[in-house]
Amino acid sequence: MKQIKRIMGIDPWKITANKIEKEERRLQESLTSIGNGYMGMRGNFSESFNGDHHQGTYIAGVWFPDKTRVGWWKNGYPEYFGKAINALDFAKIRLYIDKKEVDLAAEVADFEMALDMQKGLLSYQYTVAGVRVTATRFFSLVTRELAIFNYTFENIDEKLHSVRVQSYIDADVRNEDSNYDESFWNIFDSGTTENGSYIISQTVPNPFGVEQFTILAQQEYRGDFDLTAQKSENGAVIDTLDEILPVNKALSFEKRVLVLTSRDYADLSEMTNAAVALSDSLSALSYQELLEAHTESWAQRWEIADVQIDGSDEAQQGIRFNLFQLFSTYYGEDERLNIGPKGFTGEKYGGATYWDTEAYAVPLYLALADQSVTKNLLKYRRNQLEGAHHNAQQQGLAGALYPMVTFTGVECHNEWEITFEEIHRNGAIAYAIYNYTNYTGDTTYLAHEGLEVLVEIARFWADRVHYSARNDKYMIHGVTGPNEYENNINNNWYTNKLAAWVLTYTAESLAQFPRPDLAVGEAELAKWTEIVEKMYFPEDTSLGIFVQHDGYLDKDLTPVAELDPKNLPLNQNWSWDRVLRSPYIKQADVLQGIYFFGDKFTTDEKRRNFKFYEPLTVHESSLSPSIHAILAAELGMEEKAVEMYGRTARLDLDNYNNDTKDGLHITSMTGSWLAIVQGFAQMKTWNGKLSFAPFLPKAWTGYAFRINYRGRLLKISVDEMVKIELLKGAALELEIYSDKVNLTGTYITEMKRRLI
Repeated sequence: MKQIKRIMGIDPWKITANKIEKEERRLQESLTSIGNGYMGMRGNFSESFNGDHHQGTYIAGVWFPDKTRVGWWKNGYPEYFGKAINALDFAKIRLYIDKKEVDLAAEVADFEMALDMQKGLLSYQYTVAGVRVTATRFFSLVTRELAIFNYTFENIDEKLHSVRVQSYIDADVRNEDSNYDESFWNIFDSGTTENGSYIISQTVPNPFGVEQFTILAQQEYRGDFDLTAQKSENGAVIDTLDEILPVNKALSFEKRVLVLTSRDYADLSEMTNAAVALSDSLSALSYQELLEAHTESWAQRWEIADVQIDGSDEAQQGIRFNLFQLFSTYYGEDERLNIGPKGFTGEKYGGATYWDTEAYAVPLYLALADQSVTKNLLKYRRNQLEGAHHNAQQQGLAGALYPMVTFTGVECHNEWEITFEEIHRNGAIAYAIYNYTNYTGDTTYLAHEGLEVLVEIARFWADRVHYSARNDKYMIHGVTGPNEYENNINNNWYTNKLAAWVLTYTAESLAQFPRPDLAVGEAELAKWTEIVEKMYFPEDTSLGIFVQHDGYLDKDLTPVAELDPKNLPLNQNWSWDRVLRSPYIKQADVLQGIYFFGDKFTTDEKRRNFKFYEPLTVHESSLSPSIHAILAAELGMEEKAVEMYGRTARLDLDNYNNDTKDGLHITSMTGSWLAIVQGFAQMKTWNGKLSFAPFLPKAWTGYAFRINYRGRLLKISVDEMVKIELLKGAALELEIYSDKVNLTGTYITEMKRRLI
């Protein structure tokens, strides 16, 4: 069992700390990140911190096509590595008390920090030189371009104190993963306003034809301080504000920042005019009014999304932390955006779109947000179909290959085993269309944009398979499955299963919604049918399992439990060569397919495969625990289900994989919700029929959640009884413990599942 070293306190609605973790500051910064879907930042101090940390501010949809570092570029490789780039540091201040600068890496007294997830606020306070300083910040959910940094300075001794605030917008920033310390920004313009200053920066030119992004950031002030000086230097605008702090008094300082980008405006003139208009519209609103509007927006989100857990503050904090960070990253307002795996919390993975969205995030957003949110995720992929065509053609293949990593639809990942081989992501795109249609009952997207995507993905699979005359089977060689700890393998069971399913689902959808314009003829349909009928799926009848890929059973199948714990995590202790030769599984692979198509397998098949593969799984992907929690719960394995819930719910809070300092695992945060709703409550929607079969973990006294489903709002509460409430919408037929129920109001029954 992993030894947990927690640096933040346990509270149902807050992430707290009572000291500055100087040795773990990066981890503390990740855990206290905030955002509003448009922009966000790590939990950096605004004041100076002269110690190791990672300063990071990010703006949705703003990125750069960086040159790849590799020297082994070959035909078909991506031309560039797309990455989310560190944007202007507009939180920055330098604080002077009695002419001495405050450095939070030095000694300060009575430090406290809290991320209030219910209200979307980050605050911290400390005492220095006889002054109590309280800082609060939020990124407005109501006005997405607005970030507010509010300070109070309270005199706690009997002396007068001079307080000076130098407020920055600093465009001289770097990415930690940039090549050779390159800068991605040029200063375009800067200047002063009546009550502050502004700076306009633009991404440097690139040789790949990718648009350059322009950002306008403007800072203004409210409160008790006088603006005494303004200047521009070293890529920053700096405003100086001064005041004397009287004895037994407090002073307030409020910094308002507006951030606008060229993504939303035709030219710089339009952007500048919009900034002026936005500033004017906000000028009459007080800090308290802006804060109340922001917290009310969070309250509206929590009204549907909150999962209430009784009996475990750790479990409660975990699920709320994950939901908070998810909704801080994405809430579906802009179909040009997707859910970056690090969100606004770091630069690792390039910050772009992965298959995580379709496989893990879509089910949550279907249930917790308006139907249009998931439809925007689907439209995002439809709008990038041209790029997917390009990716397939680059490999000499027909149809569309959706990328592993992207901003535009064009593949921009620079690892060959991911770019070329992890093609199962193409099936996840199709599965999301099925998932949306099956869950909502809305077939309009499938009949139109959806079929356009499905047909091109099907054409890719039909071209990517090859026929083995010796076996009279179709096969798929040279792939990487979800288990990224094995590359360039043949006949990954999950990949083959997905490919065959896509061909079948596309043909069935075309039969239901004929589309002559897509030119899928009888000969092509017949070929798809032949591939499905003759697809090779590796199995072992003696073990009764689906084999992960050809040759997997020839490995030394020593369970993870027999490894010396000092070897874990493997990816930080073993050579990559040793990892690839080992039997150890990074995340659900065969079990991912069983999860996707759970109505196609018997309970015995699920149990045999789970008991074989889970002991060989190291769960070193953040995506892994949730799938195992769901299947373990279905199979009646409470201890394993609860263990895996804890791991997915507190993956970052407890730094399970020793990598949270690089940023949070945003897309996998859906896993804690999936583990409770699809796992503990066993919510299923096979064939458009909603069902539940809840159990209650022994360590909990109850839990409750809400879901949107086909125009209804339901609340499910589980303790010794199971209560299903229809809060909104028409009557609904569903199943509870296989009993058919016509839900018109509230239905209550005893909890009938006791796990082992």
